[in-house]
Amino acid sequence: MNRSDKQLIIDYLAGDEGAFEALIKSYLKPIYSFVYRYVGDEQEAEDITQEVFVKVWRNLKKFDQNKNFKTWIFSIAKNTSIDWLRKKKAIPFSNFENEEGENILIETLANPAPLPNEILERIGITETLNAVMNQLIPKNRMVLFLRYNDHFTFREIAEVLGEPLNTIKSRHRRALILLRKLFTNS
Repeated sequence: MNRSDKQLIIDYLAGDEGAFEALIKSYLKPIYSFVYRYVGDEQEAEDITQEVFVKVWRNLKKFDQNKNFKTWIFSIAKNTSIDWLRKKKAIPFSNFENEEGENILIETLANPAPLPNEILERIGITETLNAVMNQLIPKNRMVLFLRYNDHFTFREIAEVLGEPLNTIKSRHRRALILLRKLFTNS
């Protein structure tokens, strides 16, 4: 039987160690993927992901159970990644390929109409996407990833990024319009 995040937290706080393991298991891959997009390095992403779960473990008793656990844990991941980037002073936001070398943004855009597969295959989809994505500001790229890769709602994205809901919606709309325009001109 699958338990909700809220029930797993309640069970863990009541002494069920397996409940925390279940939380880790359900969030490990999404958090790692999210962190990897921020830092662009596999080893560093593994270390940061581990640090995120340590922070969650240490602070779970303080978590407001009336809030959404998913947005809370992704906020911790975002803040931990930003702290690491500040220490490193480099922001590698341009890599949009997963471990298999597939470009995850192309597969997840909501309206693929302006991106005909025949044209993109001929001109080199990876180079084109990287060039186009590099023209977006990092905050807009992150909104697109959270929306289409991690399937966050606009409200969840706003909570994770600590921005107003309408700002997130505007960034999303502007990013899609610019992507379409840039791909059309490529």
